[in-house]
Amino acid sequence: MARNSKVRRLRPAPAYTVAADALRKVFIRDLIASCALGIHNHEKGTRQRVRINLELSVADDGRPADDHIRDVVCYEEVTDALRRLLAGPHIHLVETLAEEIAELCFKDPRVAAARIRVDKLDVFADAESVGIEITRVRSSH
Repeated sequence: MARNSKVRRLRPAPAYTVAADALRKVFIRDLIASCALGIHNHEKGTRQRVRINLELSVADDGRPADDHIRDVVCYEEVTDALRRLLAGPHIHLVETLAEEIAELCFKDPRVAAARIRVDKLDVFADAESVGIEITRVRSSH
């Protein structure tokens, strides 16, 4: 009996189950961009380098159903939104920038938590960077 090469083979069932509280981590590491940021007079009217790291916790219900980008939180879309934010108007505090980044991450309802780190890279000659890191969790209501 000849095999029909056009018959789609079924995938075997995975050797694991996905826990009800499983999370998928989506991350962007070491994105470096210029940003209008700072409270000091010498920082106003100029742009300075920042490094952004973020990690998003997303409810994970297993393999994306159709192997399609719509089934996941897309790091490209998050990165594009982040670049638009960084290209925007002056922000005084690095804390405000981190909160605005968190806000844009939570626009996707699948994001359960976000950890955001913002480093200002050129503040002190004897320090690689200064900045903050925040963790935000979606409220349950």
